[in-house]
Amino acid sequence: MKFPLLLHWDMTLYLLKNALRGVRRFPLVLMLEPTHRCNLRCAGCGRIREYRDTLGKELALEECLEAVQECPAPVVTVTGGEPLLYSQVGPLVKELLRRKRHVYLCTNGVLLGESLEMFRPSARFTFNVHLDGPREVHDSIIGTPGTFDRALDGIRKAKGKGFRVTTNTTIYRDTEPGKLDFLFHLLTKEGVDGFLVAPAYNYEAVEEGIFLTREEIVEKFREIEAISRKYKVISTPLYLEFLMGKRRLRCTPWGNPTRNPAGWKSPCYLITDGHYQTFKELMDKTPWERFVRGEDPRCANCMMHCGFEPTVVRELGKNPRDLWRMILWNLT
Repeated sequence: MKFPLLLHWDMTLYLLKNALRGVRRFPLVLMLEPTHRCNLRCAGCGRIREYRDTLGKELALEECLEAVQECPAPVVTVTGGEPLLYSQVGPLVKELLRRKRHVYLCTNGVLLGESLEMFRPSARFTFNVHLDGPREVHDSIIGTPGTFDRALDGIRKAKGKGFRVTTNTTIYRDTEPGKLDFLFHLLTKEGVDGFLVAPAYNYEAVEEGIFLTREEIVEKFREIEAISRKYKVISTPLYLEFLMGKRRLRCTPWGNPTRNPAGWKSPCYLITDGHYQTFKELMDKTPWERFVRGEDPRCANCMMHCGFEPTVVRELGKNPRDLWRMILWNLT
């Protein structure tokens, strides 16, 4: 299966509950950023630049758990920054699992091998390691030699201890299909449980020249279509069709709300117009329809999974054929 059966069961119950209650807007994944500190400075990352004046701040454990209480999403992605630098990351994951949330800990993998003793394998817990290509490509984007080897070593150790491990690969203008194929072949041999792929978002604070326009995204993902069928890519087939220009989707900007040391980030994971102190304020005060329609110029080239994968989930019930395709896809 592409995703654990328990996750599908919990998500299905959650969707049915909201449908029966007539709730129009609800989150699917809480993006929890307890710290923006990082041990790397990646070429395509906007976080350490946007929050450079507050990198020393972090959420208290109680604040993280309060955010989970406010936001009912069944999935919590613990990200950052580098979450393994968060002082309470072990207790945080333990408490999230105790609350029966599905947890994805997104890491660059540099500290993964030496951090495993803080965690225990669980059907609700996954390490998601960011790898942008094989050794020479990844280390070039990261700007630090040796990071690929350390991440791969961490993956091997995590799999050896029985953890579920996936990877996340950002597709840039210079991403070569052949090298992506090589990466996924290598990771498949290591027993990695699935591969997420998504185009890079063009952060204003990040250097120009590495990002794709919407037209270039379509062209690039058509080039890698065969690769997405060859390996256990866990980006949904409907989202991949959108990336290849074969399907139209509108954004669901509230699908992956973000909580970080500054507050609840509005309007979305990628764009910052401000921060609210409560999840309710975020939902009530953000002008959602402007971003759903893509009227903001910052949305022009965005086809990121955090906005459009929630749309895939929300619209599944509208088309029985799509629903059946998704069921078969997850089972294969």
